[in-house]
Amino acid sequence: MLLDPGLNLTLRPMAYPSFYDMYRDAIKNTWTVEEVDFSLDTADLAQKLLPSERHLIHRLVAFFATGDSIVSNNLVLNLYKHVNAPEARMYLSRQLYEEALHVQFYLTLLDTYIPDLAEREKAFAAIHNIPSIKAKADFCFRWIDSIQDLDRIETAEHRKQFLLNLICFACCIEGLFFFAAFAYVYFLRSKGLLSGLATGTNWVFRDESMHMRFALEVVETVRREEPGLFDADLLGRIQQMLREAVECETVFAQDLLGQGVPGLSLKDMRTYLEFVADQRLQNLGMAPMYGSSNPFAFMELQDVQELANFFERRVSAYQVGVTGEVAFDEDF
Repeated sequence: MLLDPGLNLTLRPMAYPSFYDMYRDAIKNTWTVEEVDFSLDTADLAQKLLPSERHLIHRLVAFFATGDSIVSNNLVLNLYKHVNAPEARMYLSRQLYEEALHVQFYLTLLDTYIPDLAEREKAFAAIHNIPSIKAKADFCFRWIDSIQDLDRIETAEHRKQFLLNLICFACCIEGLFFFAAFAYVYFLRSKGLLSGLATGTNWVFRDESMHMRFALEVVETVRREEPGLFDADLLGRIQQMLREAVECETVFAQDLLGQGVPGLSLKDMRTYLEFVADQRLQNLGMAPMYGSSNPFAFMELQDVQELANFFERRVSAYQVGVTGEVAFDEDF
């Protein structure tokens, strides 16, 4: 089974071909930071943004400065060694590359947006000196630490601990914290601001959606193989985790919007967080908790090709060619 201890190296016959398909789709979804044009963004920052909008952006890029690095660390330290299928580890290897690409994107973003070296250093140290970002980092580190010492998944409780870590990073961090960040970016784009940031965010958005899709496929595979794990105890712990994530992200929203951003209210942002949390529960086959609707028309009006539901269709907006066919029923 997928979470059995060990290191299966057998790619033929392929036990989980869907993971290999995801790996190939991810290869097609290749982009580079050099393709992002920030030239208009610098003019917007200097001439068009209100002080409250500039505060929002500075807080946002400070979160970006370390957000994907935290995800990378959890992937290497906690996920890769426990998913016992070589085709799944191929995808995780690709995901690690994409996390590094995101780190490069946000590094370039900070270098462009915050030319002052002292201010830039503060942004990179935000998990220590900005309370709202520290709270999010602490949430992440608590879940990293939850299985840090788990070398082998031997028991049902070990499997639950692993699933909770995986679900936390897929649904709370990549699927809620990052999706909230994307909403701020797309709000500014709806006002004609920071087009370079929005372009790069489109590509990061697509990557993160595929990361969630993979994690959810892992969860669903484990559910098929070991349905007894998904009892009331595990489901209750997932609900509590998402509640904590919503509260944590609400504190961050209070910080970002505390100076008053015209057209973007804390009430609507809270509703959006609840809406996204309900989506994540439904992605997991669970009932929604909040019953909130998406209050942001600008999220629905973005480029459909870029922002389509990646749980429903394949990525096609930006792909490089991959040649060759693979059959899944062959033996060595």
